[in-house]
Amino acid sequence: MIIAVDAMGGDRAPHVTVEGACLAAEELELTIALVGDKNIIEPLLEEHKYKKKKGSVAIVHAPEVISMSESPSVALRKKKNSSINLALEMVKKGEADAAISAGNSGAMMAFSMFVMKRLPGVERPAIATVMPNIIGATVLLDAGANVDCKPTNLVQFGIMGAAYASTILGIKLPRVGLLSNGEEEEKGTDLTREAHDLLKKTPLNYIGYIEGRDIFKGTVDVVVCDGFTGNIVLKVAEGVAYAITNILKTEVNQSIFSKLGFAIAMPALKALKKKIDYEEYGGAPLLGVDGISIICHGSSSSYAIKNAIKYAKECVEKKLNTILKMEMEKYSKGYNEEVPRGVEQ
Repeated sequence: MIIAVDAMGGDRAPHVTVEGACLAAEELELTIALVGDKNIIEPLLEEHKYKKKKGSVAIVHAPEVISMSESPSVALRKKKNSSINLALEMVKKGEADAAISAGNSGAMMAFSMFVMKRLPGVERPAIATVMPNIIGATVLLDAGANVDCKPTNLVQFGIMGAAYASTILGIKLPRVGLLSNGEEEEKGTDLTREAHDLLKKTPLNYIGYIEGRDIFKGTVDVVVCDGFTGNIVLKVAEGVAYAITNILKTEVNQSIFSKLGFAIAMPALKALKKKIDYEEYGGAPLLGVDGISIICHGSSSSYAIKNAIKYAKECVEKKLNTILKMEMEKYSKGYNEEVPRGVEQ
């Protein structure tokens, strides 16, 4: 298996991407192709040559870089030799099984759709983010790919999200909910009300409207919303986690008793951090394109990059793209046959 990594993408690239690739190679039996400027990558890779590896790391030269602030539309026209584009081209040509980038997310989405194309029947690809809840995890989509959506887009998000939850998270018959400002039928907007009516007609395990708090209560497995709303939910959740962590640190230093209590609770706090830290998941897939495209946080550490590679490997091994294609084919045919729920875990 070969995973193509945009070595030049991210706030701390290429140092963390090279280190993350080497960390992944120490644990996983696969080949990681670092796509970027070989003159910059080679010296960094040399620093890790003495570490024992199960896998291997190679360099694919890409002379151009898309900056974090660059317009995706401009990059799409002018930077065909960018590290993002060449990583995705490797997947398209069958030279790699998945592509990962912590760089310009808008450019990663644009190039993914341009290079990989959309799966048959998919109108809008969506970013699927895994969020922790009190008993496991909840899939949220769209987390930022589509600001404006049609009702049919939300239905397709539900279909892809259910397939993802079943295949990757191992949830049988995942509960799908539509994010709204209340559970009552009359709540919501024109968009959510029409999408609600359409979702009720699908074979999905659709449970109706859900509210923001339900995301973390474990009462829903897949949360469907437009990308504008989803991105706000994601950023608010990140902000709350950051605030709680820093408030806790401040309170711990208030007295010797607080420090003692903190020391006693350390194992539980470490477990909590592992559960809520986005770096544990590594990245979020762009569902609906014809290939595995993983979008990572711009400030990803080497640990997050390693986990993104591990996650991409899992998506390939569990044939996520094939299952999504099957789901969308059933949707396009009007559900004349039972919709597959994913693979047995």
